[in-house]
Amino acid sequence: MPAAPPDPWPAPRGPGPLAAVVPLPGSKSVTNRALVLAALADGTSRVGRPLRSRDTELMAAALRVLGCAVVDHDDGDWSVTGTTGRATGDRVDVGAAGTVARFLPPVAALVQGAVVLDGDPRIRERPLAPLLRALRDLGADLSGVDALPVEVRGTGRLRGGEAVVDASSSSQLVSGLLLSGARFDRGLVLRHEGPPVPSAPHVAMTVEALRGAGVDVDDATPGTWAVAPGRLRPRDAAVEPDLSTAAAYLAAPLLTGGRVTVPDWPASTTQPGAQLPDLLTAMGARVERAGGGLTVAAGDRLQGADLDLSEVGELTPVLTALAALADGPSRFRGVGHLRGHETDRLAALATSLGALGADVREHDDGLEVRPRRLTGAVLDSLDDHRLAMAWAVLGLAVDGVQVRDVATTRKTVPDFTGSWARMLAQVA
Repeated sequence: MPAAPPDPWPAPRGPGPLAAVVPLPGSKSVTNRALVLAALADGTSRVGRPLRSRDTELMAAALRVLGCAVVDHDDGDWSVTGTTGRATGDRVDVGAAGTVARFLPPVAALVQGAVVLDGDPRIRERPLAPLLRALRDLGADLSGVDALPVEVRGTGRLRGGEAVVDASSSSQLVSGLLLSGARFDRGLVLRHEGPPVPSAPHVAMTVEALRGAGVDVDDATPGTWAVAPGRLRPRDAAVEPDLSTAAAYLAAPLLTGGRVTVPDWPASTTQPGAQLPDLLTAMGARVERAGGGLTVAAGDRLQGADLDLSEVGELTPVLTALAALADGPSRFRGVGHLRGHETDRLAALATSLGALGADVREHDDGLEVRPRRLTGAVLDSLDDHRLAMAWAVLGLAVDGVQVRDVATTRKTVPDFTGSWARMLAQVA
């Protein structure tokens, strides 16, 4: 008999004004890029202060299957010795991780041996076909279906050259090809054709990471990236805090009063979450940078806003939770691609918030939120870490909110409920 699912987690109400300091785990996006580039480099790299979560552990395990030495250290760091050899297994589990599913098919084509990439049921539905078609055009030998599961029959090298991809469904389709492009015999000239690439800062993050590994990348022409062939140099890199994960914690004082500080907020970064201070300000927060940290405090009121979130789609769930409790309507645009994430996030937000009594309407490119009085309900995380965190935010101001499968937050936060409780224990 399968084990009974755990009882829903009761999202705690806000205890009053906060005076909290919340250290963040490392960035999932930065960690998984660093792991892949280290695996493609000639020599040994060290990934410092990485995020240790389901997605990054899946990436590390997958790279081991692809013949890469990934060593755990007592301080939580990973050292990675790049692979030029043979796969050590025939299956790679990508779980529900878009970065693993999209970054690793090109890597698998560069090792010797056949491996099958597959994962959780939902990942089979998420956009991957444009990357697989481009990879075939670059010389890869793949099984015939343009979705997971896919078998990659690697020969130790890949011709490379020019390819076209429609990345309008996910910026990871671009990043997945760029990360391995320098190892292709002819390098890579990749051109995007289609509607705008969402979450464009993630592509800039990939380009910056490649340049840090000594790769020559020309991105001067919008929608086109040229990666010169060559070796990647090993390096030691420290992972920044995850600024998208910061959204739930920094949203808290807008509902509880008081303030929350995230230490070690980077002064300069390509993480899309860097836009969070401006977005929270637009909804009535007061934001201050001091001592290397970022502090968000409650303003006079929580107000609705009309925001283009096309570059920061991952922030949409938390911002929608705030919008449902604001003093006026909100409109969030540019996030139609969220229908292809861990779940259909737009439908999930509209349906789940509707169960609390909110008026949330779907549009082709986003959501419209008209605040109403909310009541408690059991909300399903739908195996989506960002939704589970948004439900926790709602619980700060709404009695009776419970979250089914809050453990899905381990995708990016190893101990979300513990860190949430520690934050709420720090009252003014």
